[in-house]
Order: sequence, then C-alpha cells, then structure tokens
Amino acid sequence: MQFRVSVCDFLRHCSIERQLSPHTGRAYTHDLDDFRKFLGVDIAPAEISSAAISGYLEDMLGRRKLAATTVRRRFACLRAFFRYCAEREEFSSPFTTLKLQLPRRKRLPRTLSRLEISTLMTSLNLFADVRSHDDRVLATAVSLMVATGIRVGELCRLTVDDVSPDGSSCRIHGKGSRDRIVYMSDAMLRATLTRYVDERRRNGVSQGALFLNRLGTAINPQSIRSRLRRYSRQIGLSRRVTPHMLRHTAATLLIETGVDIRFVQRLLGHSSIATTEIYTHVSDEALRTTLERANILAMLGSGHVRDRAHS
Repeated sequence: MQFRVSVCDFLRHCSIERQLSPHTGRAYTHDLDDFRKFLGVDIAPAEISSAAISGYLEDMLGRRKLAATTVRRRFACLRAFFRYCAEREEFSSPFTTLKLQLPRRKRLPRTLSRLEISTLMTSLNLFADVRSHDDRVLATAVSLMVATGIRVGELCRLTVDDVSPDGSSCRIHGKGSRDRIVYMSDAMLRATLTRYVDERRRNGVSQGALFLNRLGTAINPQSIRSRLRRYSRQIGLSRRVTPHMLRHTAATLLIETGVDIRFVQRLLGHSSIATTEIYTHVSDEALRTTLERANILAMLGSGHVRDRAHS
C-alpha cells in the first residue's frame, strides 16, 4: 500500500476509532505531509528504512533548524503512523531498531500571575450582567476554565446534558475518548451553570451545546480565543492571554495551594502524571522568585557576616 493511501487510512483510524480531536487530526495531516515531501516519492511504508527516518531527523535539525518541540511532535506522529501500518500490513516498523536522541527543551508553561488572573476575573464578573450575550458567555467560559483547567475544545463540546442538575459537576469529553468529571466548588459558578441549563431546557433543549453564540449555534474555540484576547487588551493586560494559559494557571494555582498532584492530574485529564509534573516546576519557579524578593540574608545584614569571615 502506497504512502498516501496509508496516511488516509491512518487519519480515518485516528478520527473514528481513536476519536482524536480535529485539531490533532490536522496536526497529524501536516506532519505526515511534511515527511512525504522529504521522501520525495510515494512509496509503501514497508519500504521506508530506518536510515530514511534518521535522514529526516537530520534534515529538520540541521538544514531547517526546526524547534525541538516541532521535531518531537512530528516523530511522535511518525511512531504512531508506522505502528499502525506495521500492525495492519505485518512488517517491522523502522522505529523498532532505531535509537534516536531527540532534542529536549524544557519549557515551562505560560501562566498568568495572581494579579493578572484576579484582574481578569474581577472585570469579567463585574460586568457580566450588564454586557452583551457574548460577554456573559465569555465570563462563564473563563470562570469554568480557571476553576477546572479544562481545554477550550472541551469547553465548546459541553452539552446541556453534561452538567449535573445542581451545577456542581460536568462531564468532560476529553482527548482520546477519555471522559472525566470535573467539580465546581464556587457557589456563583454553580448557580450560573444551573441557570444556563434551566434556560435551555425551558426552550425544549436537553442535549444540545451548552454555550451558544448570538446566532444560536455552538461556540467554537477560535471565537473564545479571539474574544479573550480582545477583552484582555481592553482591561489593560499587557500579555496576550490565551485559553491554554488559563488551563496552565488553574493547574499551577492548585498545586501552589497544596492540592495533591494526582488530583490535579485527574482534573486535567492527563493520561500520565509525568505530564502534570511540569506544574511542580512552575511552582518551584514561583518559590525561587518569591525567595529572591524576600532576600533574607540581605534583610539580616549578611554583608557584615562576610566582612567578619574575611577579616
């Protein structure tokens, strides 16, 4: 089976059987197309050698100088693709004999400071009842993302039926067909979600999307992103605020507050706790900067201690 046909089968498998998100499907499509262009010919996956894989790595790192995160993502896609093809067509994946040293870049997630998130939340909640429908939806969406750390795509997939009758919990349809339950401890957020559900059910809707735009159709992630970016600028936040920053901020605040990392893992829907552990590094960074501001030795006059030690 030729490469193009195998790619189509693999993408269909990811969409239907693995139920990966459309965003992941688009990323896989782009990554596999990039590898096909590198190969230059449409050959069967079984004919692709480990040397070709190594050459692709060298091309990305050497000639094109792509970012480490891009290289690692593309190789994760290739591993999944060849594993799928090898199982179906009964050949040995080139990755089985290949030992690659992929570049690593430890990049801490971008989070909002306590002042920034407080400014955003206060502003949204203060004007939520007097602004437009879109602003009210944005206020609730931001509150939900900060309270639970859900992804913006998960937020947009919420249905009326996913919210418990008292608004205290929501069923989240996560990545890779992994559903989970998140809980709302804030009374105001619970009341808001209950009001949304009651309004929809009074209109005869019990299973449709929870959040609608002004046209009455389900909101989409790009709409949330653009509204959040525009609103953040309006209230004077200097950084570009994204929904994923809210997810990172929620996780970081929970860990800094002392919530067990295993609970945070479950709340975020991470399949591996190693993914969640990145937020402990953020917490360590917050500790470092806090200690630098405190500067205990300077406060105690450590310069005099050093002078005596050298005398």
